[in-house]
Amino acid sequence: MGLFSKIKAGLQKTAAHLGHELKRIVTGSPKLTGQTLEQLEHTLLGADLGMAMTQQILIAVKKAYESQGSSGLDVLAIATAEVERSLSSINAALRQQPDGLTVVSIVGVNGTGKTTTSAKLAHQLQSQGQSVVLAACDTFRAAAIEQLKLWGQRLKVEVIAGAYNADPAAVAHDAVTAAKSRGSSYLLVDTAGRLHTKTNLMKELQKVHRVMGKQLPEAPHEVLLVLDATTGMNALQQAREFHKAVTLTGLVVTKLDGTSRGGMVVAIQRELGLPIKFIGLGEQPDDLQPFNARQFAEALFGEG
Repeated sequence: MGLFSKIKAGLQKTAAHLGHELKRIVTGSPKLTGQTLEQLEHTLLGADLGMAMTQQILIAVKKAYESQGSSGLDVLAIATAEVERSLSSINAALRQQPDGLTVVSIVGVNGTGKTTTSAKLAHQLQSQGQSVVLAACDTFRAAAIEQLKLWGQRLKVEVIAGAYNADPAAVAHDAVTAAKSRGSSYLLVDTAGRLHTKTNLMKELQKVHRVMGKQLPEAPHEVLLVLDATTGMNALQQAREFHKAVTLTGLVVTKLDGTSRGGMVVAIQRELGLPIKFIGLGEQPDDLQPFNARQFAEALFGEG
């Protein structure tokens, strides 16, 4: 299955509902009335596209209607174009330092798939010829350390880990030292899951980042927040709070293959101005894919 087919399959629930409703609303009314616009707004908000993106689409629909009337009005095409434009506005490529090590911190709440994302990202970078080291900084869960070590064995990637309940900042310190001494291209730091409402845990994450910054100026160079797509707009509040605490550089959206709330990707990017860097579409190592705005927009509205 190609990448576009995977995205399309993953967003099938969202696309089926959106496509059906938008077509029903537009074909049911020969004119673009206030009621029609209200129904369009309700449908777009119902897909978790968020108020800002919904308004952007409605403005574009009104503009098209005023210039060409209802006969040639293709709301799906307009919505697809507006979403693609918004999602394409920021560079989504993973950063790489011109010289030396690039440190990527992977953060998020419990259960979003951070450890698996860390391993899948290591796999992807390896396939591009990059050398990678993984750091097991989720020291509160022995299972997380073991899980990352198993991924390391499977991918033949070195994992720097401490003992269960060790200081995560100390593990991060050792990992930066090890990755630098080995001349690695990337260090991927798997941090502990933490609720965005817990101030003490957020301070601990800040400490991990400070320690790495002392070891290597400007580290971490990327701070990627992993979001579970099935949580819908709850993910927006998580993103806001993490962004306040550690200054995010991008988002990874997992479990897109099991949700009807795919629009939340658009809403979060639109509000926070953060690029979606990767999306997760399944369990296999190559199911984490670089984000493609056009493919996502077309799949979201069932186009293409």
